[in-house]
Amino acid sequence: ASAVARSGEVIVIRSGSSYDGKQGMSLATGVGSRSAGAQALCLHLVTIPPGTRGVPHVHEGHESAIYTVSGETEVWHGEGLMQRAVVRAGDFMYVPPGIPHLPVNRSDVMTVAVVARTDPQEQESVVTMSLPPHLAELDDLAVATP
Repeated sequence: ASAVARSGEVIVIRSGSSYDGKQGMSLATGVGSRSAGAQALCLHLVTIPPGTRGVPHVHEGHESAIYTVSGETEVWHGEGLMQRAVVRAGDFMYVPPGIPHLPVNRSDVMTVAVVARTDPQEQESVVTMSLPPHLAELDDLAVATP
């Protein structure tokens, strides 16, 4: 269902429905072009179950800001996914446009994060990539949403 905000109105999107993103994670439906008629951003909740990972991907032409609500995630990023950062509950992370990244939850706690992106279409800018050879051991981890 498409929603379009008329001038001077707000739209409330109730939590509840979710979908599996191309990047291998479950995304709770939030603010985007389809849910609210957003023109320049999307905002949603991402969950990564314990012992799972996403799919390596980039968001072409769009920047992302992420706030980790719970859990701990290692994020492989940069050219060839050669760099590693660890984000924990309470951490913010910024991902510039076109930077490859891969979230991995090796912990025993569900990771929950709020993600804002300058892509109101939410999934249109997602370009998936292959797992690089140096991260082959991650093949043993299930993708969060196969």
